[in-house]
Amino acid sequence: MTSATLHEKSATDKTVRDEVEIRAIVDSIHKAHHDKNANAIAAPYLANAAVFNLAPPLTHTGVNLEEKQRWLDSWSTPIELEARDAQIRISGDLAIWHGFLRLTGTKKGPEGKVDFWMRETLCFERQDGAWRIAHEHASVPFYMDGTLRPAFDLKP
Repeated sequence: MTSATLHEKSATDKTVRDEVEIRAIVDSIHKAHHDKNANAIAAPYLANAAVFNLAPPLTHTGVNLEEKQRWLDSWSTPIELEARDAQIRISGDLAIWHGFLRLTGTKKGPEGKVDFWMRETLCFERQDGAWRIAHEHASVPFYMDGTLRPAFDLKP
C-alpha cells in the first residue's frame, strides 16, 4: 500500500469509529427516554448546549434535570423513540446527526396515547476525545392553511 492509501484507510476507519460512537450516543438517549432516566438523557450534552426542543421556551441551555424528570414522570408508559432516515456528517471535531424521530407512549393526563413523527438535528463537538452534544433542534411541522395545526399525521 502506498502512503496515500494508508492515510485514506486510516481516515475511513476513524470516520467509521466516529459514526459508531455517535450512533451509540443517540441510542443511549433513546434508551434513557424508555427508562425515564433524566441523568442518562443529559449525560452526553454539554452544560452550555443550545437546546431548541419542543418544550417552551424557545431555547434552553443544557438539560434541566428537574424539568426533564417532571416531563418523564408525566408518562404512564415507557417513552419510545424510533429514528428513521438518520444521517451523520463529520468534519474534524464537529458532527451533525439528523433524521426523523417517532415518539410513542401514553401520557398520564388527558392526552392519552401519543404517536407522532418529528424532525431532529443534533450537533456534536468532540471534546477531550469524546463526542458531546452542543446543539439540539427538534420540530414538528405545522399546517400553513391558517389553522396553525401541528402536522402530527405526517410520516416519513
